[in-house]
Amino acid sequence: MNLFNTLLNAIVFGGFKVHLVALLILVILGIVFLHVIAKYIFRKISKNDERAYFILRQAFRGIPSLLGILAGIYVAQNFLAIPPGPAGFLNHIFHLVIIMTITLLVAHLGSGYLKYKLGQSSGAIASTSILATTVDVAVYAIGLLILLESFGVSISPLLTALGVGGLATALALQDTLANLFSGINTLLSKQIKIGDFVKLSSGESGNVVDMNWRNTTIKTSTENMIVVPNKQIASSVIINYAQPFAACSIAVPVAISYGSNLRQVEAITIEVAMQVLKENEGGVSDFVPFVRYHDFGEYSINMDVTLRVKTVTDQGFVRHEFIKAIYERYEKEGIRIPFKS
Repeated sequence: MNLFNTLLNAIVFGGFKVHLVALLILVILGIVFLHVIAKYIFRKISKNDERAYFILRQAFRGIPSLLGILAGIYVAQNFLAIPPGPAGFLNHIFHLVIIMTITLLVAHLGSGYLKYKLGQSSGAIASTSILATTVDVAVYAIGLLILLESFGVSISPLLTALGVGGLATALALQDTLANLFSGINTLLSKQIKIGDFVKLSSGESGNVVDMNWRNTTIKTSTENMIVVPNKQIASSVIINYAQPFAACSIAVPVAISYGSNLRQVEAITIEVAMQVLKENEGGVSDFVPFVRYHDFGEYSINMDVTLRVKTVTDQGFVRHEFIKAIYERYEKEGIRIPFKS
């Protein structure tokens, strides 16, 4: 016991080097302890749901380390006999880390919330960098100003200088700012969301995978990327196949020979179409397909078979399966599909 007290007094009343080593040890222990506690809490909250656990880790990344530093400094301040000069400096560092922790937490929670809300529409964590980056930059800027104010730096002249400089920068970066605000406006108006399948007026189509401060990235069905400036997205005519809902109807043109029993053809076609929708994952199984004859052609009677698919990207495979199935059934029933000789 006496040995322990002697060792404790040597640490508490030791010199600069002893206090520095003790502080480093306390900070390291604080970081390790807070990381273990945070991981345990995240697991409990997420109930072992990996997606929820990932969101929590992302929202609070870096926070356990900063809290561990705060815990180490707090213990050092209260248990070590630090001289007034170093104690004042350590107290300043303590407040600095508090500001950094709050700034980082607000930025991560803000951007994480936006990604989560936007991700609900696409069924995954959204990769929308434009809003997350805007929130991060705004919060970090406010945190920096508070930090400078805490160091005794007057921020009024800085704000004035930033205002004048910002005007000059805005004039020089008109296109960049136009893309930035066009992207923000497009997302906030919910005209386009991450994961939506869109078709541009120029003909390109694909899923929206990201919107950053300058461009919108669209992934085509051939796994290529189309990069479109945000201001062009805001001013273009765009077909959004995911709104107001993802499911859509498709029409498959079919032609049959003259002399066919039209009632029989209609019944068989609907039967095959219903079977295709039920057997394929991309089809809407409870939809009742229908046939509409629309004209007398030179060699055939022409009709459209209307099917319904879950998303526009499912139409290719469902159409493919329907054409195979209807051709086989027509062959079996003796229904001829005419062709030009």
